[in-house]
Parts: sequence; structure tokens; C-alpha cells
Amino acid sequence: MSIKIRPIELGDKDRWLELFKEYIVFYKSSLSNEQFELTWQRINSEFNIKGLVADVDNKIVGFTHYIWRPSTWEVEDFCYLEDLYVDPKNRKSGVGRALIKAVEEIAIAKGSKRLYWTTAPDNETARKLYDKVAITDRVQYKIYLNK
Repeated sequence: MSIKIRPIELGDKDRWLELFKEYIVFYKSSLSNEQFELTWQRINSEFNIKGLVADVDNKIVGFTHYIWRPSTWEVEDFCYLEDLYVDPKNRKSGVGRALIKAVEEIAIAKGSKRLYWTTAPDNETARKLYDKVAITDRVQYKIYLNK
């Protein structure tokens, strides 16, 4: 199986949307159609959100979104991996690892000194991969505003 990682293209919208909706459902959440469209527009503009897809046998089987975040600690921006999703039929095949590696290479090329992300504590499948490719040295706290 050959995994090709590439930037999201305009022609990817239908499959990207299908996978992104699955991702949102996986996290027991929901987004409006307007938010899905806004995210798509942001990824495909000069906005600060970028995206990659994983292509296996000419079918998109996963995606990741990442964001450049200015830092008070470094000159170069940090890279935040916002979303990562792989079609369940293609998990444990190296797709997730390939997507992370591609973002890592982009971050290195830009001079970033940090690539980081979060996941749900009960996302055991993802955490098994993340524990192999990264370290955990922080605890995240949240305040949900405008509940």
C-alpha cells in the first residue's frame, strides 16, 4: 500500500467533508453547515489553517489540519495540529503516522521548534500512535465560553 500525502485541493471537498463530518461525530460533537463551509474556505485561502490529505490508491482516506501560532517564546511560529482523522477502514496502516510526519516536515522547513496537539483522554487508538511519535509533558485546561 502506497500512502501519498499532499495538500488539500479544491477537488477534494466532497471526500474531505465526508471524513470531517465523521471526525466531528467521533468526538460526539456537531457543527453547522456554515461552519463546515467556513473551515473549507479557510483551508483553501491565505488564512492560517492549512490541510493535508492522505491518498491511498487514488482515494482520500485521511486528513489533517494544522495552524501556525505565534509564540512569545520563539521567533518562529509553533505548529498546532488541530485535527487528524483516518477512515476506520484504513487505521493501523501507517496513514496517521504519515500525516503527522508530513506536518512535522512542514514545521521543520518553516523553522518551527514545536509541533503539538491534543486528543481526548479516551481516544485510545490515537493515543497508542501518539505515544510512539511524541511526548506528553503538559496538561490542558479549558474554559468553555458562551455555553
